[in-house]
Formats: sequence, structure tokens, C-alpha cells
Amino acid sequence: MKITKHQWPVLIVSGEFNFPTDEGFRLSELVEELKGEQELSVIPSFTYEDAAEIVRSRADIGTVVVDWNLPEEDESEKSTAIDLISIIRGRNKKVPILLLADRLDTEDIPVEVLQKIDGYLWKTADTIEFLAGRIEMHLDKYVKTIAPGFFGMLVKYAQEYKYAWHTPGHMGGEGFLRSPAGVAFHMFFGENTLRSDLSISVPELGSLLDHSGVVGDAEKNSARVFGADYTYYILNGTSNVNQVIWRSQLVRDDIAFVDRNCHKSLNYAMVITDAIPIYMIPRRNMRGIIGPVRLSEFSPESIQDKINKSSLVSKDRKNETPKMSALTNSTYDGVCYNVIQIKKQLVRSVENLHFDEAWYAYARFHPIYKNHFGMSDDDLNKDHPPIFCSHSTHKLLTALSQASMLHIRNGSEVKIDPDMFNESYMMHGSTSPQYSMIASLDVATKMMDDDGEIMMNDTIIEAIHFRKKMITILKDLRKVNKDDWFFGMWQPHKVEIDGKFENFEDVPAEILAKTQNAWVMSADNPWHGFIDIEDNYAMLDPIKLTITTPGINDEGEMADEGIPASLVTNYLIDKGIVCEKTDYYSFLMLHSLGTTRGKQGTLFAELFKFKELYDRNAPLVEVFPEMVAANPVQYGNVGLKEHANDVHRYYKEYKILDSMQEGFQVIPDQAMKPSEAYHEVVRKNVEYVELDHMMGRTPAVMMVPYPPGIPIMMGGEMMNEKARPIFEYLKLRQDFENAYPGYESDIHGVERDERNGKKYFKTLCIKQ
Repeated sequence: MKITKHQWPVLIVSGEFNFPTDEGFRLSELVEELKGEQELSVIPSFTYEDAAEIVRSRADIGTVVVDWNLPEEDESEKSTAIDLISIIRGRNKKVPILLLADRLDTEDIPVEVLQKIDGYLWKTADTIEFLAGRIEMHLDKYVKTIAPGFFGMLVKYAQEYKYAWHTPGHMGGEGFLRSPAGVAFHMFFGENTLRSDLSISVPELGSLLDHSGVVGDAEKNSARVFGADYTYYILNGTSNVNQVIWRSQLVRDDIAFVDRNCHKSLNYAMVITDAIPIYMIPRRNMRGIIGPVRLSEFSPESIQDKINKSSLVSKDRKNETPKMSALTNSTYDGVCYNVIQIKKQLVRSVENLHFDEAWYAYARFHPIYKNHFGMSDDDLNKDHPPIFCSHSTHKLLTALSQASMLHIRNGSEVKIDPDMFNESYMMHGSTSPQYSMIASLDVATKMMDDDGEIMMNDTIIEAIHFRKKMITILKDLRKVNKDDWFFGMWQPHKVEIDGKFENFEDVPAEILAKTQNAWVMSADNPWHGFIDIEDNYAMLDPIKLTITTPGINDEGEMADEGIPASLVTNYLIDKGIVCEKTDYYSFLMLHSLGTTRGKQGTLFAELFKFKELYDRNAPLVEVFPEMVAANPVQYGNVGLKEHANDVHRYYKEYKILDSMQEGFQVIPDQAMKPSEAYHEVVRKNVEYVELDHMMGRTPAVMMVPYPPGIPIMMGGEMMNEKARPIFEYLKLRQDFENAYPGYESDIHGVERDERNGKKYFKTLCIKQ
């Protein structure tokens, strides 16, 4: 299917549709002319208010025609026309706005309107054909500007219907038509998708590997939009972005300063580069939520102390500067660092700064995040090293899955050489790039360039409405029954607005969306649970929604009854609602550009349904039928409330959260580098060792329990007495799985043996 002007409708705002007047007849003729001769589609709107709602809800409007005088309206209604034009222009700076007016109206039209419109249409002076032609001309010019460079060229190429004699083998989809399965594939994805799946043999589209032609232009444009000196498109995920960055800067035995709360791709980057890691340790609050690394850890003294204590750094290299620091921003729970503060600390302590912002590519496009992202414009730090940022453009912007960006900002003194950097890029890139993925990055860039702040503001306000609603629901329930319960939100209880503290839920969402201070963590307002938090250092991302479940308070005190979060998220999964991350008493939902009010309403409805099931202690078979069918003896006669409290009391009795806290504050002794441990895996010099026999052994692979999803041990670290808290936590996890079948958790690097109905954790350890 071609993209045609018919797919960009003309919105006509007038109260004269179907009026038995000359102007009404002419308007009807104009609509017919647009639909017929000009082959356009038309959306009629009878009021300014309806038109404003259409503009808010649709981004496919090709031109807007606004009647300056709606009939039978008083003089004040003219201000509504001004408001409509302001709303349109505020949401779209380029869509043509044409004013439908009489000649005498021009004296009444204020300058502020004249500055925002693209032209006039005289109601009675010109022919219908002329008016329709003017509208079509404006629409056609606008539509030609919508597609960014690479995407536009890809569309043009695909619509030229060329005979391809190059890869891919399906050659524009034709190959699929030779078999029924292929026909089904063709029908599902459509011809446009398959004809735009091209080969690097197409010169018109440039080269991704040497960043030439329209694809190179697209990357340069993305650099401008995202505030970088260089931007590279990466088509196999942000995991590969991290590999490209590290491979470009580190070699064997270089020292790396790494956030322990990092994605496993960074741990694998240490393996690939053969680097020596020293670690930053993130804080955790009493709920188990991961917080920011202490600012003091970035000081030269702290880094030097870590290097001095490292058994892997030889004595003659103790004074070396780390080649790279890697920090996760924002954290998985939405804690965003003030990058300006960190740069002040790290400026002379490391040679390169890397911010893994996989879940945070939107930060530049709304003032609420000012100074809290890697590519922040910084007038305070004139002397800084090169800065690298990883962006999963596909995660919370609009690129296709695995389509990511790598951004670089040169240092004040040290500059990144693009030709040298490209050697690492080519090492990790494919000579058969997926052009649709490139186009999605190009389009995601233009979307943020054109409408980024508008889209993000809408998203943030909708997320805040969700947050406020969660609190008001609980308040309303407790007006009827003071002991009633509902889910909560990890967020400020009170916020300071104009020097006065107010309840979060009482502050208008529009105010919260533009008041950064309301989201910045401080020791004076310790809702976050990080008691020793530094001033102006970290903030909560409004669109990362951490929903809390009953059973534990902000101080870590566990109640007699509680609802472990995994029960809620497992229930939601069965209802088609998938959360991002589940902790013991909280779960994370991402409120992104694609989140709708319908999604919000469905989530609220299912949370209420879970509450109803819990309150009446519904039979577990009604809630989790598959788990009961697999374990009928244990769960067959159990209710949901009874089961939830049983699991909760197990957590409480065995102090699982306390054990997790202790385990993740330990950095075990390092017997060897992660790369050396992996080399032992390749040499097959490893064996599975069960957890009960692991003390004194050295795991060869990282172990990453979910929750919280960060390494508790890296390959090459020793399970000795120093690491006993880690051993004890893993033992509790093993015992819990045996006590509650059906609750097998995800622990990367851990496999399970089963004997006599019991599970035993095991992991690959280096042979002794």
C-alpha cells in the first residue's frame, strides 16, 4: 500500500455544515470537491472544542481549515478560535492552518493568530475549485516534509517496483509466494515490509558501516537532535552498543570502574575486552528498591582505595587511571542521576564516562529531566572526558525492537576519532543491515525533533494522573473502612510547591509535570528510603511506575499480613498485562509513549479484581489454575488470601529481604578477571557444582537473581567466607522454591537438578 495524500485528512472546523445558506452550500461543495477531484479525505468538526480534541488524539491531520466565525456564537467565541489555533500550533509546528473568513473579518484577526496560520480562504470570493486547490497544495507540501531523509528514500525506492537481482533471497517478497507457509507470512507482514527489506547492494540508501549517504545523514541528524557530537545506529540492541563502546576504548588489563547494578551486557563487555573491574555499590532501601550509588564513590580517593584493594591490579599499576566508568542511568526503578554532579567528581578520575541509558532515551526532550542525562548541556564542567551514552531507542521511544543508538560527546581536551572508533563499530556490525530498523531510528529521531516535548509532556501528565489515582483510590476506600487496603506507589507523599508542602495527590498534574524539585530526592523528605541521600543528586522518573503491595512499610517493617508482588504480577500476566520487573513487594510498570488511557483503565480494573479475589479468599484454583493443577496436594484447598499470607510470613520468618540486602552489599574476592573465568568455560575446564558444596569454589559465570536483576556474583569471584551472605541468600532462594513449588524464579547462571522431589541449585565452577 502506498502512502498517499488521501491518508492525511483535512480537518474542517465550521458550524455551517448542512446549513441551508449560501455559505453552507459552498462548504458542502468544497467538501465534495476535496473528496472527488482532489482525492482527499475530510473530517468535519462543528465546534472548536471538538476540533481541539481531534487534534489532541490524532497525528495524521494533513491540513486544518478553521472557520473564524462559527454562526450564532457570541463575541467571546472568537477567543475559542484563537485557543484552537494555539492548541494546534502548540502540538504541531508545521501542519498547515488555513483560516476560513470573510474579507471584513481581517480587521478583527489579532497578530498572534496571523503569526500562526499559513493562509486565508475567502468564503465567497473564490471558486470552489480554487479553494480546494489551495487546500490540496498546502497539504501536499506538508506531507512531503513528514518523512525524514532515510525513511523517505526507502519509501521511494520500495515504490519504484524494481526487479531485484540481489539479496535477500525472497526478493521483495516474491520468494515467499512459492509455498503456503510463505504465503501466510507474506499476507501477515504485507508487501511494503517485504519490498523494503533490502540488501546493502542498494547504493541509493548509503552504507551503514561507513556512515555514508542518506543513512550517514540520518545519523548526523540524530546526533544533532540528541545533543551528541557523533551518533551511530546499532541494529542488534543496546547490549551491542555497550560492546562497541567498550571495545573501542579498552584493551587487556585496563581498569574499569563499573556500577554493580549494570546490565549483563556490560559484564560481558568486561569479558570481551579482558578488563579489570572495580565496582560501585548502589544503595538499597528497606523495601529492596535499588537506589543511586553514593556520590562519594566517584571521588578520586574512593576510586584509588578500590584500586589499592583490588587483588587483580598489580602493585606497579596501582596509580593508573581507570579507562572507563559505566553507570546505569536511570536505574530500573527510575532513579535518575544528576550527571552534572557526577562529572564534577569524575572529571579527573577516569578517562571516559559511559552512561547506560537504555531505558531513558527520552530525557533530553522534557525540562523535568534537566541535567539528569548523559548528553546534558553543561556550562559548569568545562573540563571533562569523552562521554558515551547507550540508548535503547526501541524500548521507550518508537524504534523497532533491537534498534538502538550510540551517542558520543567529545571531551574538552580528548576527542574521539570517528575513523578509529568505526573499527570497533564494524567489528560488531552486520554487512546485511535491516533497513526497516534504520528507518525506524530515523523516524524516531524526527518524532522527537518535531514533537518530543509535546509527546513527553502528555506521557508524563498521564503517568502522574495514574499516580494520583492510585492514592485517591486508597483514600476513598478508607473513608468507608479505615482498615481497607489497596496498592500503593513508590513516590513522594508530600511535595514542596512554592515553598509549601502539599499532599502529592492534591497538586495538579500539570504543576507536577513542570516542577523538577517535586521529584528530586532529599534527606529532608525521605519518602524514598535512602536516608543519607545527597542534595540535588538523584530524582525519580515520573513515567517509571513502581507499584507497591501491602506487607512492608517504607522503614522495612513487615506486617503480620502481606501480598508478595509476584502473586499480583502472575495474576496480571494471565489477564494479558505484563509488567517490566517484579520485586518482593513492588512491581514496575513503564508508562511510555504507547500507553493509553485504555491500558490504564484495564490495569485499574484488574487490580480491583485481584483485591476482590483476595478479600474473599477465593480458591487458588480460581486464580492460578495451572499452578494448582501441577501441585494439587499443596494448593488444592487453599485460598488466595491464605496463600499470600503464607508466602509473606515465610519471607518474614526467614528474613529474605534482609538476606538480599546483605548479599548485594558484598563484593566478593576476585580470584581472576571475568574474562579469565570465561576462558576456562571455553577450555571446558569447568564443572557443575551444587550450591550446598559451593563454599570454597570459584564460579565461572555470573549469577544474576531476578529480583533484583543484577549480578550477585561475577565469574572469577570466590564463594568464600567473605561471600557467605551471598551463599546464604541463594540458599534461601533454593529453600523457598522447594517450600513453594511453582515459584521457580529466574536466576541467570543457575541451573537446577531435581532429586526425590527437591530442587538443587548448581552453577558452573572452575575445576580444582
